[in-house]
Amino acid sequence: MKYLKDIKDWKELKNEVVCGDCLEGMKLIPDKSIDLVLTSPPYDDLRDYEGFSFDFKATAKEIKRVLKEGAVCVWIVGDSTINGSETGTSFKQALYFKEIGMKLHDTMIYQKQFYVPLTHNRYEQEFEYMFVFSNSKPKTFNAIKVKTLCGGMKSTLTHRKTGNKPIKGTNYGKKRKENRIIGNIWKIQPARGSKHPAIFPEKLAQDHIQSWSNKDSLILDPFMGSWTTARACKDLGRDFIGFEISEEYCRVGEERLKQEVMF
Repeated sequence: MKYLKDIKDWKELKNEVVCGDCLEGMKLIPDKSIDLVLTSPPYDDLRDYEGFSFDFKATAKEIKRVLKEGAVCVWIVGDSTINGSETGTSFKQALYFKEIGMKLHDTMIYQKQFYVPLTHNRYEQEFEYMFVFSNSKPKTFNAIKVKTLCGGMKSTLTHRKTGNKPIKGTNYGKKRKENRIIGNIWKIQPARGSKHPAIFPEKLAQDHIQSWSNKDSLILDPFMGSWTTARACKDLGRDFIGFEISEEYCRVGEERLKQEVMF
């Protein structure tokens, strides 16, 4: 485990999860050095995060600074309910990213395949937002695709006007596409069995990393938590930089990587 106080040069951060405050850590990273930021920050005090908190606005500005042109930030966040009202923290954060000059490229949904019923007097909460921010048009988009139901079959689409014969559609007679891009609501089973209170699924990390980066890209997770992003980067041939302020969670994540991934 490395500690932020021992880092002398930002290159020492590569492929390391450094124990320390991400805001101080990111200040070591030069402008426009990161290909993708993928993170799920602690929000709304939903869990006791070892007593730590973070400066959202300062962190957002640092993320904007370190991102390359055409790179994106995937910000996974939700809201708590206080005094019968959702906080709206997720929307406030999204609007602040826009306020400092980031573009809201996409508002995606992480739908939890199996969620914990909370027996509120409302429909059960089963999703979190995945905001995709960019400072310019994203340069990388490796779309995840699935086979279409009628792939390879000829289109027979027609239009009908009152009193007229059917009009053939633009692609009438042409073969339908074999594959289509998936939607922006991702139904994924939540991760289980970690000592960390807010672990997010490895598949979620993998799909975003594959979508928004290429081999040998440099990925930043300012709130590494249980090190899911680090593991996914290793599996997919990406370099990473991670920060985690809790020494306890650094130990938990380090143990998890030793058990599941051979570096």
